[in-house]
Amino acid sequence: MQIFLVGGAVRDNLLEYPVVDKDWVVVGATPVQLLNLGYKQVGKDFPVFLHPETGEEYALARTERKSGKGYKGFKIFAEQSVTLEEDLIRRDLTINAMAMDTDGNIIDPFNGIKDLKNKVLKHVSPAFSEDPLRVLRVARFLARYHHLGFSIAASTKALMTELSKSGELKMLTPERVWIETVRALSEKSPHIYFQTLKDCGALTDWFPEIDCLWGVPNPEKWHPEIDTGIHTMMVLEQSALLCEDEVTRFSALCHDLGKGITPKEQWPSHRGHEKAGVSIIKRLCKRIKAPKEYVELAKIVSEFHLHLHKIEELKPKTIVKVLEKTDAFRKPERFEKFLLACEADYRGRTGFETRPYPQSEVMKQALKMCVAISTKEIIDAGYIGKQIGEKLYSERVKSVTMLFNKD
Repeated sequence: MQIFLVGGAVRDNLLEYPVVDKDWVVVGATPVQLLNLGYKQVGKDFPVFLHPETGEEYALARTERKSGKGYKGFKIFAEQSVTLEEDLIRRDLTINAMAMDTDGNIIDPFNGIKDLKNKVLKHVSPAFSEDPLRVLRVARFLARYHHLGFSIAASTKALMTELSKSGELKMLTPERVWIETVRALSEKSPHIYFQTLKDCGALTDWFPEIDCLWGVPNPEKWHPEIDTGIHTMMVLEQSALLCEDEVTRFSALCHDLGKGITPKEQWPSHRGHEKAGVSIIKRLCKRIKAPKEYVELAKIVSEFHLHLHKIEELKPKTIVKVLEKTDAFRKPERFEKFLLACEADYRGRTGFETRPYPQSEVMKQALKMCVAISTKEIIDAGYIGKQIGEKLYSERVKSVTMLFNKD
C-alpha cells in the first residue's frame, strides 16, 4: 500500500499559494485494509475514507469510464491493480494531476510543473470532454490564478467550447452549478469566471440573464465602456477589490439584469430597469438555487442602486423611504453590503475606477441620525398605535432634512 498527496495541495504548494485542503490517494489497497486501520468509509460512488486522526479524505486509486450523460455518467473501477498514473490521468488539468510521495518527491507524468511555470491551464487528456462540470471548474481556476498571469491553453478552450455547444451542461444539477459559482465568487478575480464562461458559450444554459447583457448599450455620457456586459464585469471586479464577501459580489453581478429586457427601440436608455431587474433576479436565483441571503441583497441592490448614486438629488422623505425599504434599521450589516455593491457599480465604469464615492458616507450619516431617534421617548410622549410609526417617520425626515439642510 502506498499513499500520495494529490491534486490541489501539490499544485498550490508548488505555487506557494495557501493550501486549504489535502486530498490523498491510496494505491494497492483494499477497503478492508483501510477499515482495519481505523479509517471511516464515506464514499458511495467510489471508496473514500476519512483518516481516523486528521479527518482528511483518502480515496482508493480509481479509473473512470463514461457510461451516460452529465458529470455523474461514469462507471468507477477502484481495485488494488489501479496505478497512480491511471488515477491521475482521469483528472481535469495537468496542474491538478501531480502527486507527492511520503518523501516529498513529485510525481508528474503529464508535465504539470512545466504548465505551472508557463502559467497555463491545460487538460490532461481528451477524456476532459466527458465531464461538463470541468467547463465551470476551469473557469473557476482561471478566476483564482488570473492575477498571477495564468491563461487557458487554446486546445483546452476549444474543448470547453465544444462541451458548451453539446448541451451537456444542461445535465448538471443546480447544486453543482451553484457550488462552482459561489467558489468562483470567492476567488481573486470572480469576473474572470463569468467572462470565461461567456467566451466559450457556457453562460446560455444556466445564466442567460447575464449572457444577454453583452451587446446592450448604455449612454456613453455615464458609461464610457458602453456595453452592459462589459460594465457588469467591471462592477464585479470592483466589488472584489472592495470586499471578500460573496453575497455582496453576487449582488454586484446582478445589479443591472433589468437592462437585458429593455426594448431595442429605447436603447441606450433603460428607464425602470432597477425594478424590472427584481423579477429577473428571482428567476435566475431559483434556477441555480441561490440561498435566500444572496437573493434578498441582489434584489435590494437592483431596485435602489440609482437612489444612492443620486442621493444629493433626493428629498429627505425619499431618503428615509429608501432606508426603510432596504430594511437598514433592522439589518444594518446587510445595508453595509448594499452600500459596497453600489460603490462597485459607480466605479465599474471606464475612467471611474478610482473616483471617490461620498454617497456611501452620506447615507451612513443619514442612517446614524435616524437610528438615534428614540422610539421610547415617542411612546413616553403619549403617542399610541399608528401614531408611533407616523411620528417616528416624521422625526427621521426632520433629521435627514437637517443633515442636508434641505426644506
